Order: sequence, then C-alpha cells, then structure tokens
Amino acid sequence: MELFADSSFWVAVSFVLFILALIYFGVPGRVTQALDARAAQIAQELDEARKLREEAQALLANYQRKQRDAEQEAEEIVTQAKAEAERLATETRQNLAAQLERRTKQAEDKIAQAEAQALREVKDTAAEVAASAARRIISDRIDQGRDAQLIDQDIRSLGTKLN
Repeated sequence: MELFADSSFWVAVSFVLFILALIYFGVPGRVTQALDARAAQIAQELDEARKLREEAQALLANYQRKQRDAEQEAEEIVTQAKAEAERLATETRQNLAAQLERRTKQAEDKIAQAEAQALREVKDTAAEVAASAARRIISDRIDQGRDAQLIDQDIRSLGTKLN
C-alpha cells in the first residue's frame, strides 16, 4: 500500500496511461504524418529554391554577358569617337591652313595691286608734272619759228625711234 501512497508511483502510472492513450488514439501516426507532410513541404520548397537559384544564376550569367558586351561596345564607340575627333581635327587644321594660305595670297595680291596702282598714279602724276613743267619751260624759251623747227625735227626722228 505504500506504493499507492507514493506520489511518484502515481506520476509514473499517469505517464504510462498517457503514453498508452496517445498510442491508442493514433497520435504518433498523426505526428509522423504531420512530420512527413512537413518534410515533403520542406523538400518541395528546397526544390523550388534550387530552381530559383539556378534561374538566378542563369540571369546573372546573362547580365554579366550583356555587361561585357556593353562595355566592349562602349570601348568601340569611344575608339571610333577618338578616331573621328582626330580626323576632324586633322581636317580642320588642313582647312584652316588652306584658308590661311588663300587669305595670305589674296592679301599679297591686293598689296601688289595697290603697289602697282600707286606706282601708276605716281608715274602718271610725275609725267603730268614733267609735261606741264616742260610745256611751261618750252613756252617760255621757244618762239613760234623755233617751235615749228623742233616739231619737224621730232617728226623726222620718230621713224628711227619706232623701229
């Protein structure tokens, strides 16, 4: 009887009855079933995560390839732009040199024309002044008879001077 008075005995009996009730009502089967369902769900989630990871890796590889292509294209564009800039700079230098040469030539031509015109004007003015002075001197020193005699002499010498 002492056994029945001990509280540890009743706790042990209660525990055994509780375990037997669990087994009788199929709780371990349900727990196993729930655990199996949970394991299947976790496996499905792992498969889905694996698929998502593979897709992400494929997308990453695709974007890396696109980035390399874009960088390569950008380098090509920069190279072409540099070549075009050099070509334009060379062309501009050549055009500027040609234009400068043309303008220099035009300025030299204008200067030569101005010099020629100034020289003509000076010669014309000198000739007019000389003619006017000669006319005045001749008219002051030569009389009518002497004038006719000089004209006849110049007409005769004209034939020899023209040849």
